[in-house]
Amino acid sequence: MKRKVTLKQIAKDLNVSISTVSKSIRNSSEIGEETRQKVQAYAKLHHYTPNNIALSLKNRKTKTIGIIIPEIVHHFFSTVINGIEHVANENGYNVIICLSDESFDKEVLNMEMLAKGSIDGFIMSLSKETQFKGDFNHITEVINQGMPVVMFDRVTDEVLCDKVIINDKAAAYEAVQSLIDKGRKKIALVTTMDYVSVGKLRTDGYTKALLDNNIAFDENLILKIEDIANSEITISTFLKDKAIDAVFAVNELFAVTIIKTATKMGLNVPNDIAVIAFTDGIISKYSTPTITTVSQRGKKMGAKAAKILINRLESEEEEEGEENYRTEVIATHLIERESTI
Repeated sequence: MKRKVTLKQIAKDLNVSISTVSKSIRNSSEIGEETRQKVQAYAKLHHYTPNNIALSLKNRKTKTIGIIIPEIVHHFFSTVINGIEHVANENGYNVIICLSDESFDKEVLNMEMLAKGSIDGFIMSLSKETQFKGDFNHITEVINQGMPVVMFDRVTDEVLCDKVIINDKAAAYEAVQSLIDKGRKKIALVTTMDYVSVGKLRTDGYTKALLDNNIAFDENLILKIEDIANSEITISTFLKDKAIDAVFAVNELFAVTIIKTATKMGLNVPNDIAVIAFTDGIISKYSTPTITTVSQRGKKMGAKAAKILINRLESEEEEEGEENYRTEVIATHLIERESTI
């Protein structure tokens, strides 16, 4: 078997130091152009490949990004991961994905495990329980240790870090306004509990759209779901008790359940009841009828989060302080389908 060429071997053959070989292969400006080209040509000729483990130990860099998400069955989170992976791989990074399962304890354990040398930085969306508790010490501790964190979607103002979000309030407003423009007057909202940041913002957008159009706000037309596993029963009871002509749902799971329940009740979607949801996933495209959605552009959100994190990891300047953190807002748009037409 042919012996794999090493940095030491290249240095010996070219009569230069190991450091010169290493820096030349990394295209460092510290090494002269002629030497760099000579080393790189030799390395290419002998099929040299870097020992990533050794480089990580030497540089204290793993070239790995840790991703923590609340759950993976939601189409939105899978598209975010897709966007992160694409940018990470393009820049020579790998990713490790952990699920918090909406649990504060599991989110903390995931961060503690990954922060012990497994990764260089985090991209994360907060669990419901973390938002409910309002305890973010595990995140601030990681940041204080010099490890960058980028939050997306479910974020908090209590932690100073980079964030990538959509304007949930404005997107919800646009969705409800589109229902009003179609002549709907009795519009219900099916959402999560208020401690989930995106749910509260979408509720605010819903409320503002009603009031701006002189439609009375009615708390009885808002259904806040805590237990998603039993949401079908909860939604069924809610629809039977209310005379409504449209529903705005904060995710496509709620939306498809609303359509299923309405159909069982003998209602026609959209003639009797129109439905709009957040998240443009597979369910929305292939349900019957297809569902009008607010596109969250998860892939773009993930790509932007990865770019911000990698730029921070590879920046040679120290950029500490609140004024240096960025909040990127990804534009959304409404995709109209059969559930509102």
